[in-house]
Amino acid sequence: MAFLLLLLFAVMFLPVFLGFRRQKRELARQSELQGSLEIGDTVVTFSGLHGTIDELDDETVYLEIAPDVITRWTRMAIREKVAESAFEYEDEDDEYDGDETVDEVVVTPADDAPAPSLTKARDDEARPGN
Repeated sequence: MAFLLLLLFAVMFLPVFLGFRRQKRELARQSELQGSLEIGDTVVTFSGLHGTIDELDDETVYLEIAPDVITRWTRMAIREKVAESAFEYEDEDDEYDGDETVDEVVVTPADDAPAPSLTKARDDEARPGN
């Protein structure tokens, strides 16, 4: 009977023990990441914001999320570093400089979509069953 009781406790506490180990590894990984942050690193926050580190201090990270747009975050908000090549433009001409405007917008409906009506339906035509 004592053996079964001991086995029951082992089965109950094994997942708890393994969970603590996993949490400890994750905390160590996060601590290592926080210590390795440098100006110029491309990072992702826990909320999914991508940016480049512009300035650092002990508790705060300043991220450049767009040209000349800098936001302030706590260091613990940084989830991971990402490869810089993932955010580089392949062609210099694709980069947005803020001076571009859209000259014309062309909307083409699907082939099987009905053309939209530009006239307002009368009340008696709009009600189904009339």
